[in-house]
Amino acid sequence: MPVKILFKLEKKPIRGLLWLEWAIMAYAVLTTLYILVFRDQLHDAGALLWGRAQAVLMMLALWGVYRLLPCRLTLLCRVLTQLMMLSWWYPDTFELNRIQPNFDHVFAQAEQTLFGFQPALSFSQDWPSPVVSELLTLGYVSYFPMIAAIVLFYFFCRFERFLRTSFVVLASFFLFYAIFVLLPVAGPQYYYPAVGLDQIAKGVFPMVGDYFTNVDITNPNVMLTPPGWKDGLFYRLLIDAHEAGERPTAAFPSSHVGITTVVMWLAWEARQRRLFLTMLPLAVLMFFATFYIYAHYAIDAVAGLFTGTAMYFGFRWLYGRLPGTPLA
Repeated sequence: MPVKILFKLEKKPIRGLLWLEWAIMAYAVLTTLYILVFRDQLHDAGALLWGRAQAVLMMLALWGVYRLLPCRLTLLCRVLTQLMMLSWWYPDTFELNRIQPNFDHVFAQAEQTLFGFQPALSFSQDWPSPVVSELLTLGYVSYFPMIAAIVLFYFFCRFERFLRTSFVVLASFFLFYAIFVLLPVAGPQYYYPAVGLDQIAKGVFPMVGDYFTNVDITNPNVMLTPPGWKDGLFYRLLIDAHEAGERPTAAFPSSHVGITTVVMWLAWEARQRRLFLTMLPLAVLMFFATFYIYAHYAIDAVAGLFTGTAMYFGFRWLYGRLPGTPLA
């Protein structure tokens, strides 16, 4: 794409909000209603509401900039800003779901019943190699770069499908977030230390009830340190990412696996073999990394494959039937 096209004013600019922005707006409105209903039980309902107001104001400001300068560059800024805002929306799910009883005991027991052991506990112990550690953490930290890569690929190389691609990715994210709000599952890295590794090793998975309601997430003992080669570059990147925004939330289904599955379907749709084959090994590493580093139960990762596939086809179908969009 020539640089001058980025700044060329569009003859028929998009007048209103993008459909991906309407999807985010719907999530903001629904969770606002949730906050108002449960405001007495939430830790800081005022801050949650103000955060939503700021997110909406930012969205409207970017829309205003685009209306003043309707070109591909300002359109891209609207989409990329919403992608970057995901790092704010993710920990927000913990603030909303922590008031509900935790369901980790159900998923840990299901894991034990299905496999006869806890893959998240055994995997890293059976494969402690620095090579394995670095490869798997490479897969895990490639998550956001892969998302950015597929969105930018469509922007520069398949622009006619750019907005649909962005809609599918962001709508999938916010549907996952809605699930996480309603289904509080913290994952092994938080559940295991909450009940004790000795209990987990015995196959005992007690309920923790409202344990996470008032948990101090700054306490290092609340979360298991991810296993792996601690001097590895990708391991350090993983730790930095966890310290920046990890919370006891969003375990089932795995949005890491789910969104990566969406990205892989988009890469396949692009009919760009090099792109697909470059991402495929990272996606495979991502799948196994989710429970290698204690972030998920193995069933979370499997569920992520199915939910990601359903979201790709579902939102792809939906976008083609929204007003002002071509059938695709």
